Amino acid sequence: MSLDGTILAAARRRFLADREARRAELERRREEIERRLPRVAEIDRELRGAAAQLLLAAFEREEDPEPALRELEGRNLALQRERAEALVGAGYPYDYVDDAPACPQCQDSGCLADGAVCRCLMRYYTQEQNRRLSRLLDLGSQSFETFSFDWYGTQAWESYGRSPRENMEIVFDICTGFARTFAYGSGNLLFTGPPGLGKTFLSACIAREVSGRGFSVVYDTAAHIFQSFESGKFGREGLPGEDPEREIERCLHCDLLIMDDLGTEMLTSFVQATVYRLVNERLLSRKSTLLSTNLSVQELGRRYGEAVLSRVQGEYGCLVFFGEDIRLLKRDR
Repeated sequence: MSLDGTILAAARRRFLADREARRAELERRREEIERRLPRVAEIDRELRGAAAQLLLAAFEREEDPEPALRELEGRNLALQRERAEALVGAGYPYDYVDDAPACPQCQDSGCLADGAVCRCLMRYYTQEQNRRLSRLLDLGSQSFETFSFDWYGTQAWESYGRSPRENMEIVFDICTGFARTFAYGSGNLLFTGPPGLGKTFLSACIAREVSGRGFSVVYDTAAHIFQSFESGKFGREGLPGEDPEREIERCLHCDLLIMDDLGTEMLTSFVQATVYRLVNERLLSRKSTLLSTNLSVQELGRRYGEAVLSRVQGEYGCLVFFGEDIRLLKRDR
């Protein structure tokens, strides 16, 4: 699993800010209890100091520490009961001022003992990644659960041997399976067909599902990706707030790259070389790619060359979209 360093850094900043907010809230609660229930604050101080005092005294007398430990345990239990009764009696939860970590696994550090990112920090990573994906995709409403087959006709198309609805049921099953079992080396998909048939919607569904499972996902239009590669190649400035070299790294090394509207950009020899580089390098590193285009497979070959065509035909699952333009159907209704 490859994590995007920029997104992880942003996620960690939010994670640390929330941790500090919890600490500030705990301090506020302690000050409140100090004012309203000074006996509770006094008990907390006694609990913190009792262990060290009793054990130190036992060791200084060169005695067996076991009796001291039993005495300490009984005293602490009595103090804890008094503390809980005082808090609950005043209308507070019994653990209102307890300093317990929000995540017991990593003790709110964000990292496990082996250096791996903890699940609590990964939740922030997913939220940050989805926030960025939502700049281009409607992740709020586009999900497998909200996908509708009602816009696809049930009359068979002779050229395809099935109806648009039957075809989309097959496409949908492949997409859900791809997203929900996504892992390293899951393979690649090619969405091909006219506009207005759900290619971007299903791309959003896949991005949402794969991102939610903790993988790094980059979604972008082909034109913008090529612009980033061109800026990085020729030392030009990217869009405001963007680092072209960083964008190139994200596209090459993310777990899943979704490139939309392939074929709508202005064709140049540099664009052809970039398509080949993206397709080839990601295949070699077994990184998954989803290409979405209005072009047919044969048109892709004519546009980007035989080398790209060979790799797409050999390594991509081709999903053909056909039917009536859903945008026009919605407009007419």
